[in-house]
Amino acid sequence: MIISASRRTDLPSCYFEWFLHRLKEEYVLVRNPRNPRQISRVSLSPEVVDGIVFWTKNPAPMLGYLGELEKYRYYFQFTLTAYGPEAEPGLPSKNNTIIPAFRQLSREIGRERVIWRYDPIFLSPRYTWEYHCRYFEVLASRLASYTGRCTVSFLDWYQKTRKNARGLSIVHMDVNQQTELLGCLASIGEKYGIILDVCGEDQDYSSAGVLQAHCIDKGLLEQIGNYKLKVSRDKNQRSACGCISSIDIGAYDTCQNGCLYCYANESPAAVQGNCAKHDPRAPLLFGDVEPGDMIHERTMKSQADGQLSLFDDVER
Repeated sequence: MIISASRRTDLPSCYFEWFLHRLKEEYVLVRNPRNPRQISRVSLSPEVVDGIVFWTKNPAPMLGYLGELEKYRYYFQFTLTAYGPEAEPGLPSKNNTIIPAFRQLSREIGRERVIWRYDPIFLSPRYTWEYHCRYFEVLASRLASYTGRCTVSFLDWYQKTRKNARGLSIVHMDVNQQTELLGCLASIGEKYGIILDVCGEDQDYSSAGVLQAHCIDKGLLEQIGNYKLKVSRDKNQRSACGCISSIDIGAYDTCQNGCLYCYANESPAAVQGNCAKHDPRAPLLFGDVEPGDMIHERTMKSQADGQLSLFDDVER
């Protein structure tokens, strides 16, 4: 199966030591976010894990340890926006840390395995339509040799987001504004050899030259692994999501990046409390197995079906 690491928290940035211990022990325990008493034991054996998709805003802690992943097929969804510290207070300098980390990661694993994410997009008195176009081009010019794809999305107003992002003075963006902005970004991307796609949006933006993204991407994983995957679309995601099925091994209310627009954190206090219960050598991301918890073995088996043939490559 496919491991998502993780939509719920930034594992590469905040918990990579823990993740390495999980790989060595070849399993992880994951609490069900909707039923916390239910815990899944998920195998991380290379024999059953067909691929890992990392989601991060700063993979710098991983860069000296990529050799630990040699038994696995993987790629990165790397979020890099033009927002400042008032929106993303926990991130280090983009010029001094994050952009160099993006480039180094790409040099080590290949540009096709580092997907740039410029999301979520929102407008405010500071972050105007013109601002996004201007600084998207600045970033595109600096990343052009290190990625070939950029995935974008627009801010979703989850309850947590609405509460935490109040200080950003976000203004509504209608479909016409969204389409026009995507057209601008797609044109800039084309200039630098970067294809733009859009994640999880019900609206059709094909008129702007932007098609639907597949963030957990069957085709890319097949290309990386030189196999065919017998796996279907993820039914647990929104109807507009193009991802294939995966197992997320992260936990909500643990990401230390502190982005105000994030849907994964309830509050800084919740994150601080959970981080205090984190043990890098524990099977759970935070806390311990408690009386009354029910642990069940998640059924895991490889969905890889041999190697791609010449004809599969031609069809692709």
